[in-house]
Amino acid sequence: MLVNCVAYTKGQKLADIAVADISEQIRQPDTFVWVALKDPTPDELTAIQEEFDLHDLAIEDALKGEQRPKLEEYGSSMFVVMHVIETIGNELRLGEIAVFLGPQFLVSVRRKADQGFAEVRRRCEQEPELLQHGPAYVLYTLMDTVVDRYMPVLDGLRVEFESLEKRIFEGTTTRAQIEALYSLKQKLMLLDHAVVPLLEVSGKLHGGRVPPICAGLGDYFRDVSDHLLRLRQSIDNLRDMLATAISVNLSLITLQESEVTKRLAAYAALIAVPTAVA
Repeated sequence: MLVNCVAYTKGQKLADIAVADISEQIRQPDTFVWVALKDPTPDELTAIQEEFDLHDLAIEDALKGEQRPKLEEYGSSMFVVMHVIETIGNELRLGEIAVFLGPQFLVSVRRKADQGFAEVRRRCEQEPELLQHGPAYVLYTLMDTVVDRYMPVLDGLRVEFESLEKRIFEGTTTRAQIEALYSLKQKLMLLDHAVVPLLEVSGKLHGGRVPPICAGLGDYFRDVSDHLLRLRQSIDNLRDMLATAISVNLSLITLQESEVTKRLAAYAALIAVPTAVA
């Protein structure tokens, strides 16, 4: 589904345009087009590919989805994949946003994610002096927003862990608590698998050889990397605490089973004495 297709010139919104008019617009100087798609059909992606001359392999990845966060270069254009994570009740749902970036265009393809990026477009349009950097600045704002949305997810996992940790010492340790801890571990791994590869992606945009299309925006992408580093450290800390909690929980279960065994042995001894006397 086409969410929107907008042309910008010198950092200012020019007009909403039809997909068929894209090639005409990007021939204009100081102009780029920003297209947003949600769960597009193959025909919709093919139409976009023809307008921007996108690489077949990148289109194939965008169609299939379920890609690892990554950055690939195709000539003067780039293809970037980021994971988006949404909290649905007590579960986490994994989606993704794939971004095609060229000197005069940015195409975002959102899959399996309800929350859109309308606020990113508003933010960019309210900062025309920054939007003059072109589509690479839009990539930065998208990446920055994706990373910012990881924080509430991590906070939720931390709250869930604290609740489980409290229950461990309040009463009898149960199998259900062990299962809950392992479920939390799986959620944490999902977040980790989104953060760590994206840290590698952002690093390529501010250190060493930076793709020409992103030149001049190193400080912005470095800021994203800093946020990702802090997230990774927090994830590692929570993972360590979770491992300790699982170990303690298993130890408590062993102690409880040992106590039960001792009681059964004592009861057996009490029964055995009268039997022996008789």
